[in-house]
Amino acid sequence: MTDAWLRDMAGDLKIAVQFSTRLPVAAPPAEGADIARSAWAMPIVGALVGLIGALAYYFAHSAGLPPLPAAVLALAATIVTTGCLHEDGLADAADGLGGGTTPEQKLAIMRDPRVGTYGACALIVSALLRAGAIASLATPALVTPALIAAHAAGRAMMPVAMSLVPPARTDGLSASASLVSRKGAMSAGILGLLAMVLALGVTASIIVALLMLLAIAGVARVCVRQIGGQTGDVLGAIEQVGEIIVLLAAAARP
Repeated sequence: MTDAWLRDMAGDLKIAVQFSTRLPVAAPPAEGADIARSAWAMPIVGALVGLIGALAYYFAHSAGLPPLPAAVLALAATIVTTGCLHEDGLADAADGLGGGTTPEQKLAIMRDPRVGTYGACALIVSALLRAGAIASLATPALVTPALIAAHAAGRAMMPVAMSLVPPARTDGLSASASLVSRKGAMSAGILGLLAMVLALGVTASIIVALLMLLAIAGVARVCVRQIGGQTGDVLGAIEQVGEIIVLLAAAARP
């Protein structure tokens, strides 16, 4: 039983890595049900992405670069690792929710691969906030736990949102992937909270977790009202918001 449980966990982790990153993984292509089952592992993948960004910052810092360019390189490393997965979602969600007058138009805009004004502005703001927060931490000793926590907690927000907010579409990957179990969402939330505790401490982590839940509630309210629920793009935007909240909290610590 233990061996089967470990194999199942390893399989879920492979699927989460395959779906969330561009890292080479020996696993068959994942479908929506597979992604829903492996949602609990998304914070672990996030921690890995954050570690890659932290290593980039460490090498840049060791080479004598100032904090800001080192932070930009760290951000670039995480973007390359994920293939801009969540940044793409943020841009599409901003364009869709900001443009269009009907739910159908907004959903069509989200599926349009082109980036509009809302999406471009959202990407710029996201990149500036994250790079600025990382740069303000300055030393690798502070940057490393902050990046790991930000990426782990940001990805923990997605299963939580998937379990609470209905999908806006009845077809597509997002609809089937949204069948994440409450147990999976809770496991992801706990893993994300643990990562924050290690970086920010207990009190700050509880405050940040509440802010993240408020962010999910706010985004969910807008999405349900405008398009009837969440989409994969909306989940990507939620992940970006989570990253930003944790990094800003780390930067604001005395």
